[in-house]
Amino acid sequence: MTARLAVAGWGIAAVAVAAWLAVVEVLWLPLRVAGVPVPVSVVAAVVGNVLLVAAALRLSGSRAVAVLPAVTWLVVVLAAMVRRPEGDLLVVAGAGVGIVNTVFLLLGVLAAAVSVGQALGSPQPGAARSGSGSGGAR
Repeated sequence: MTARLAVAGWGIAAVAVAAWLAVVEVLWLPLRVAGVPVPVSVVAAVVGNVLLVAAALRLSGSRAVAVLPAVTWLVVVLAAMVRRPEGDLLVVAGAGVGIVNTVFLLLGVLAAAVSVGQALGSPQPGAARSGSGSGGAR
């Protein structure tokens, strides 16, 4: 029972950190210096998605928990793309901002997908390995 609670706790922590990071990244999207867009969000999305998925797998030992940061990031970003009743829209299309937003979405989703693929394809942490270790079937 204690192990299940620990995994649940890591799952909650992974979702909370991923949601916070995704909100911060979305709010950084319109960042400009001297009128030039600064793609800090793109770098944060790629690095954050890769590190959070790997950390969730390593700390929790659960592949299901490792998927949670990527799914949470995607949900937050998709929610930011929907116009609210008041007319607010965080992820917008436009000349300079639209390019940064598109790169943010593409690279963020790509980083999340690759990280999840690596997490799901890796051996389960703590699982016993089978085979001779020679690399060939006999």
